Amino acid sequence: MEKLAIHGGEPLRKGPLPPNYPGAMLMGEAEAIASADVIKARSPFRYYGPDMQHAVRRLEERMCSDFGVPYSLGVTSGTAALIVALRAVGVGYGDKVIVPANTFVATPGSVICCNAVPVFADIDDTMNIDPNDLERVMDDEVKAIIAVPIIGTPCDMDPIMEFARKHNIAVIEDVAQSCGVKYKGKYQGTIGDIGAFSFQINKILTAGEGGAVMTRERSYFERALRYHDQGNIREKDLYGIDSPDDLYAFAGQNYRMSELSGAVVLEQWNKLEGIIAHMKRCWNAARSALLAELPGIRFRPSPDEDGELGSNLGIVLSSADEAKQFSDALEAENISNYILYGGNPVYNFPQIIHQRTADRDGFPFNYPFKRPVRYTAGMCPKAEDLIPRVVFIPISPVLADIDVEQIVAGIVKVYRGLQIGLG
Repeated sequence: MEKLAIHGGEPLRKGPLPPNYPGAMLMGEAEAIASADVIKARSPFRYYGPDMQHAVRRLEERMCSDFGVPYSLGVTSGTAALIVALRAVGVGYGDKVIVPANTFVATPGSVICCNAVPVFADIDDTMNIDPNDLERVMDDEVKAIIAVPIIGTPCDMDPIMEFARKHNIAVIEDVAQSCGVKYKGKYQGTIGDIGAFSFQINKILTAGEGGAVMTRERSYFERALRYHDQGNIREKDLYGIDSPDDLYAFAGQNYRMSELSGAVVLEQWNKLEGIIAHMKRCWNAARSALLAELPGIRFRPSPDEDGELGSNLGIVLSSADEAKQFSDALEAENISNYILYGGNPVYNFPQIIHQRTADRDGFPFNYPFKRPVRYTAGMCPKAEDLIPRVVFIPISPVLADIDVEQIVAGIVKVYRGLQIGLG
């Protein structure tokens, strides 16, 4: 048996895999020209300038056309997209929002920044929100659910939507990590009431920062427009909006996307289909090869494998200790990998579990809820058990066939060298 690199053997790969920045790895001349055009036009602000390029508007139109929705709005970040989406559906002080226990801290953080309070539903084997746990955290103070298709795997949206309609609450899809993921042939971000997208550097498409919201509901779009631009709607004729400001304007924020970001994301958008196709091909090839070598291997399951992005290969281990050993040994072979969020449910982040905000008197947690909100270890047992024992290998859109072969060979080498039990 070949000696593992972590035990002093020769690493399987001579150097590292491509870094986990999908869209950024495919940045090039097109993005450079598009951003240069904006600069040469001296018009980086989306609403006026000496020679407007309308990059953000063209991005919004392209998103609507490709994803089959009537309304899209570019914003400054994925967090901004979540906040704008929450405000669009009317979330505010005195409200609760159901959030999955497995997500980035921006998801519950955005709820808190809207002066509402997150309540956490457990996950299922897909590592996404468990529709069967929604009833446990539901009460009449819950205003919305945020469904998060974590790193490329779709959420099981049918029961989530059924639950939401039964209780007359909104569904926000946080698609920050999974632009292009599908569920039963439909893009996530278009199934719920409103979708939130991110174009930060780790994401499938990027401008460094940036985000967008999408919706089919005109009233949500009008509220999103106002909230992202200090309560204004500057291009009413473009959208056929005739609501008078003296009756409908409300205080908002500045979350306007710049023309520079819009120009870059628009060029990245042209590459989305190719990025997904390449990742999915590599993902399928790696899974098939691993199943042939290691019949007992257990992959993270999906409610819709056809809709998977293929951006990450998730391998389920028997325990957190084995996952850590497996991860460390793979890293020594120059096979990049990670355990999501350090193995922690999001409510274990200190700012969440201690309910700390920048405001006085515990605001917004100081609201006198009929059912007080408390966060404790153990409140989502599946998340606490599963997150630390799944090892993810990123699948880059620039992987070569030899990279995929070496990823497979490295996993097989480590599995056999450690003699651990997968699954």
